[in-house]
Amino acid sequence: MGMDRTYRTLFISDVHLGTRSSQADALLEFLKHTEADTIYLVGDIVDFWRIKRGAVWPQSHNDVLQKILRKVRKGTRVVFIPGNHDEGIRDYAGMHFGGIEIERQAIHTMVDGRRFVVLHGDEYDVVVRYARWLAFLGDRGYEFALWLNSPLNFVRRHLGLGFWSLSAYLKHRVKTAVNFIGEFEKALAEEARRQHVDGVICGHIHHAASRDIGGIHYINTGDWVESCTAIGEKENGEIELIRWHDVVREHAAATLAGTAALQAA
Repeated sequence: MGMDRTYRTLFISDVHLGTRSSQADALLEFLKHTEADTIYLVGDIVDFWRIKRGAVWPQSHNDVLQKILRKVRKGTRVVFIPGNHDEGIRDYAGMHFGGIEIERQAIHTMVDGRRFVVLHGDEYDVVVRYARWLAFLGDRGYEFALWLNSPLNFVRRHLGLGFWSLSAYLKHRVKTAVNFIGEFEKALAEEARRQHVDGVICGHIHHAASRDIGGIHYINTGDWVESCTAIGEKENGEIELIRWHDVVREHAAATLAGTAALQAA
């Protein structure tokens, strides 16, 4: 399969434009190769926390926003559900800006009739809700781990190795982080159960997932600072967890193999 793909619905979150760690270039390539009838932006698209301390805003960050707006002009429905890093936009819920719908949360109906509540998820993060200063402290530590990704991957590229995320590795290995992820997922599944829907689609914790939790389909879009992941609903109703780095790597390998076969012929 090539890199071009089409979906009924796309779900993207945690881009953190305005930060050095945002992989806006990768997202821009993803958006160039991917079409959808509806796109949900599931929070933390622009990182106003970081912007208050001094923004990092290269051209690629502008390009991502312009690409989304161009998709709107061409007929794509875009729904923006702000997260905690762009929470000021929540004041405009129910309004439209540039054709983009702003909502606190939404109910999305899949092609097969299943209903999912779509929300960022920070409301169910105890640290963010009850200890905001601790959230900021944790955000600084996480930002440092993300910063370390850059020099590490500079060295890896020169060694011919692929992208590897130190911050993701630490998050998946430290017991307290693993326990937090588990509790967060259970809390979101419980919220879906409370709303009498079939599942939940969220972001916030930068940990992509698609799994059953007690009969509730829990889906997390992941992020565009570490894993470069999104969720796609295909026209037949199948849910795909898209790992963009893997798509690019597989395409490059297939192209290389095809070139080698032609040369050998």
